[in-house]
Amino acid sequence: MTDLVQLTQSLARNLRRLRTDRGLTLDGLAARAGISRGMLIQIEQARTNPSVGTVVKIGDALGVSITTLLDVEQAPTVRLVPAEQAVRMWSTDAGSHGVLLIGTEAPGPLELWNWRLMPGEEHVSHAHPPGTSELIHVTAGELTLSLDGIDHVVPAGTSASFASHVPHSYRNDGNEPAEITMTVSVPAAPR
Repeated sequence: MTDLVQLTQSLARNLRRLRTDRGLTLDGLAARAGISRGMLIQIEQARTNPSVGTVVKIGDALGVSITTLLDVEQAPTVRLVPAEQAVRMWSTDAGSHGVLLIGTEAPGPLELWNWRLMPGEEHVSHAHPPGTSELIHVTAGELTLSLDGIDHVVPAGTSASFASHVPHSYRNDGNEPAEITMTVSVPAAPR
């Protein structure tokens, strides 16, 4: 592979990743950078070798250096977190607990949780920042999700999604432990 082909492919990969990480559409980034949407598509598909001026405009619009855009080493990475490194963030004497399995910061904080709520227990959460959303899947038992004072029963095998910018709680009104897998996505902080 020639140096030019490698740089073109690196630029395509890094541009697509950085644009996606920042939640920008092609149109949004094109407007910010002052270049055409068609040019961005060509660059993201590694079908063109843009001028240095175009790369500078894209870098400025994304808030990164040309070096970051052209970095050959910035390939996708995988981070493994073994079970013994997961962090128990809260627990009760009755055996309820929340374990943070893994998280990331792109485009904003994104967390994956495993929870157990014992019968009769409740975990109350304050309102998160506007734009925060949660996904839950009940793998065992039954969960009562209270969102802004309204209860929603979520039986085993059922998933739910909700905007969590209002006070909410998770309650087990049943007779067996409730097992829950949850993701929490918080929007990126303004730059």
